[in-house]
Amino acid sequence: MSEYNAQTTAEEMARDCQAAIVNKNILVTGVSPGGLGAEFAKVIAPYGPSLIILANRDRPKAQETQAEIQRIAPSVATRILNLDLSSQAQVRNAAKEVLTYNEHIDVLVNNAGVMASPFALSDDGVETQFAINHVGHFLFTNLIMSKLVAPGKTGRVVNVSSNGHELGPVRFHDWNFDNGKNYDIWLAYAQAKSANILFSVSLAQKLGDKGLVSVSLHPGTINTHLLRGDWDTSFKALVKWFRVLGYFRTGQSEFTWKSMSQGVATHVFAAFHESLSSLESNGSYLQDCTILKPEQVRSWARDPIEAEQLWKLTEDIVKEKFDY
Repeated sequence: MSEYNAQTTAEEMARDCQAAIVNKNILVTGVSPGGLGAEFAKVIAPYGPSLIILANRDRPKAQETQAEIQRIAPSVATRILNLDLSSQAQVRNAAKEVLTYNEHIDVLVNNAGVMASPFALSDDGVETQFAINHVGHFLFTNLIMSKLVAPGKTGRVVNVSSNGHELGPVRFHDWNFDNGKNYDIWLAYAQAKSANILFSVSLAQKLGDKGLVSVSLHPGTINTHLLRGDWDTSFKALVKWFRVLGYFRTGQSEFTWKSMSQGVATHVFAAFHESLSSLESNGSYLQDCTILKPEQVRSWARDPIEAEQLWKLTEDIVKEKFDY
């Protein structure tokens, strides 16, 4: 494997992974134009995937991305799936639709998400960052597992997390922030992003011996307009948390920004690179197209006990058990 780093572009990575992209069926969530999911789909399209399934809450935006892919790679089949991760009922409907597909899904990229949004509850009474970033993806992934794991076939699940997980763990004792009374936009984001990593740990543990590879990743700090509301105030609050927790020292207040292409490079690496097919790398957390060492990941985001605790909590939230 050549040396990849923070400057590696998605185009470079796609060229390196083209043998793994060709003839694959890929489902990616969160594909509105200008976001990481749309960019990922566009970057891999020229390398001959069989099918790209574009799952999005907003169908017209998914159609914009679909049109762009068809312009870039006219021979690649695309399909739109309506998926609203904030609603468990709608997630179930979307999963039922996927189960009618003839195709096996080789790669699922759980990319959709919200960041640092004001306190609100989903239709199911779950804090929205946790509901959309984790619970919806947990339910969707497990409901379509028969499309990812099948005799003689392998599958890969990529959960897009963030270094925001460093700000805090899953709050098992108060995951809904006392219905908003204890709410902090960044601690809620941290909870959801820690959950994304733990979900990959669980999938690797439970289904690794059945041919499923699952990894999580931090794409980098990229201006994708994901943050809603007052950016300046929210960003200052984020920097303050990084200082308070000891990640930034006095005078240090800047994140290293990446271009869209540099950010999506780790998506491509996670979805296709052959080095991640080994048993040892299953469940890993990736950054800059590299597997991070365990000591580089906060303990609460890699602990197998917390991973299992989260699995059981999320089963309770969705009122369904998934035993593998």
